[in-house]
Amino acid sequence: MVVRSRVPGVLALLVSLSCLLLFSDPGAGVLATNDETRSPVLARDILAHGHGLLARLNGAPHLNKPPLRAWLIAFAAWPLGSLTQASAAVPSLLAALGVVVADVAREPLRVLQLYPKSDYFTGAAVQLRELAGGLKRRGHEVVLVARPSDVWAEKARDAGIPYYPLSMTSELDLRSVLGLVRILRAHRIQIVHAHKGRARTLAMLAGLFVRIPVLVLNRGVSFPLDPFNRLGYTTRRVTAIVAVCESIKRGLVAAGIDSDKIHVIYSGTDTDRFHPLVDGSSIRRELGLTPDHFVITQVGVRSWKGNDDVIDAMAMVARRAPLARLLIVGARRPEGLLERARRRGLADNVFLWGYREDIPEILAATDCCVDASYAGLGLTGALREALAVETAATGTAIGGNPELVIDGETGLLVPPRDPPALAAAMVRMIEDPALRRRTAVAGRKLVEARFSLRAKLDATEALYRRLVAERCRQ
Repeated sequence: MVVRSRVPGVLALLVSLSCLLLFSDPGAGVLATNDETRSPVLARDILAHGHGLLARLNGAPHLNKPPLRAWLIAFAAWPLGSLTQASAAVPSLLAALGVVVADVAREPLRVLQLYPKSDYFTGAAVQLRELAGGLKRRGHEVVLVARPSDVWAEKARDAGIPYYPLSMTSELDLRSVLGLVRILRAHRIQIVHAHKGRARTLAMLAGLFVRIPVLVLNRGVSFPLDPFNRLGYTTRRVTAIVAVCESIKRGLVAAGIDSDKIHVIYSGTDTDRFHPLVDGSSIRRELGLTPDHFVITQVGVRSWKGNDDVIDAMAMVARRAPLARLLIVGARRPEGLLERARRRGLADNVFLWGYREDIPEILAATDCCVDASYAGLGLTGALREALAVETAATGTAIGGNPELVIDGETGLLVPPRDPPALAAAMVRMIEDPALRRRTAVAGRKLVEARFSLRAKLDATEALYRRLVAERCRQ
């Protein structure tokens, strides 16, 4: 569907045809040229002969297409007992408008995913690339704009997605704004999905030069909004906000954002890639561990991820379970954490790895995945992915974690910044294999139902289509 040129033309044609219906014979004249325009004839037949559900044309059953429009016209004419030009025109126009709505639903969407960073392995980047790839596989026209990155360029090329590198060094990077304007015009973009506040601001500036029918803002963290950022959420130029969990939506509503503008679409895991049959034996061999070792894994290293708390908890766990080992994945600079582990007497118990792409195998090799985040949390992707491969999960009870890890049902929850409580939960998982198994299996079912990539794509696609259809009606 071409929003600018095609829809106004179609609407003008519909109005013209409606006027023609109103001021001409709706019988054998202009309305008897094809199946679509025979509806008034069929309606007249229904009224005159009462053929029930099967409309007839010149005495013969009309089986080519369901005569829905004929029944609309007949229904409108029923109080009068006969067909008139007006009773034929109005339902015909309504049915034709329905064709426009159906046309919107069938047409591929033209979507620009805007990401003002170059990283590729963080949770936000993973969600973005899986969303873009999934929409592309569903037949939509997807364009990706991110900061210059050889990895993004390669991956986008492999997925058949046009990729444009823009510097986006700040929210007032006018060179990037002008580049974005050119991209929007070249691809006739209908929807801009902005990931991060900087992307939103750049898109709004580009919108001063080119029309952006739908602007969607993604919200994946729960840090408080400052006054400037709050304006970016309340402005009418932002069509909708996608929150990755209910907790984030509640926080936005508390900050004064209209709840009707916020749509919760959970971050999703590709359950075809993360599944219980993934083999993690190669990871254990790489670590030099046997099946008797109990592997606890944390994926992600950030200042607010609580990595220090996990190491402190591990020091307590090691005294109760000498074969327990801790693996932390995603450390760009592991020296600080390794030094903390050495000071805690864990030199042989803790492993630190950088970015890895074999996360399904790492989680399959894991006995319990932990997350000790204490601030800004949306929904911990590693816990979701661990449950997808049926690995037990333990996390802090903040952000969206309780929506995924239901304490005692799909995992264990602990207070943030509480290493003794985290250690107790880890020991409980070690000592209770039945608990691990039961919560992991239940977690997999929950991920499939609500936290899968498929569910995310379905919800996002439906939201995009509804927003585009609303803009068309406006």
